[in-house]
Amino acid sequence: MSQLNVFNTSILIVALLLVTLKLEAQEKKVKNENYVFSTTDLVRYKFPTHINDLVMDRSEATFSEVFIVIIEPEKAPPLHVHNDTEQIFYVLEGKGTLTIGKDKQINQRVAPGDIIRIPVGAWHSIKADSDAVLKYLAIDCFGSIRNEDEPTWESHVKVLCKEQGWDFSKVRVK
Repeated sequence: MSQLNVFNTSILIVALLLVTLKLEAQEKKVKNENYVFSTTDLVRYKFPTHINDLVMDRSEATFSEVFIVIIEPEKAPPLHVHNDTEQIFYVLEGKGTLTIGKDKQINQRVAPGDIIRIPVGAWHSIKADSDAVLKYLAIDCFGSIRNEDEPTWESHVKVLCKEQGWDFSKVRVK
């Protein structure tokens, strides 16, 4: 076997070992063995622009978190971006307009039954129509780029409140 083949084989073995160790470490981070999460009696975070009812905290999973978002008529969260998660939304009720992009914006209508995908790094916001509340299930999918400085949803909310100038003690309501 040539030195190049031995070197390539060694690199492959080290890479596989590192991937295995990383997966084992991520599995150990999951503290909760729940497989079913109720959508009743949720922890509520009432931001000035919308409400997030936490269903499954990111600390209870390896690569995801789940919440229900409620946006009052004519309201919208600020245009924002997530560099650590892709988001999937399932519209439960109400209608609105999804905005994607910061400088060049694309607007698309959303309605019950629609699935929305927000890629990592995409600026976005959803505005509820004037006649009804917009409600959707949101799933954050972290993959391998999860922000280790925000190990829980609440730690993320504290950072968000600081960035937006919101009072965290008024945002977390139950």
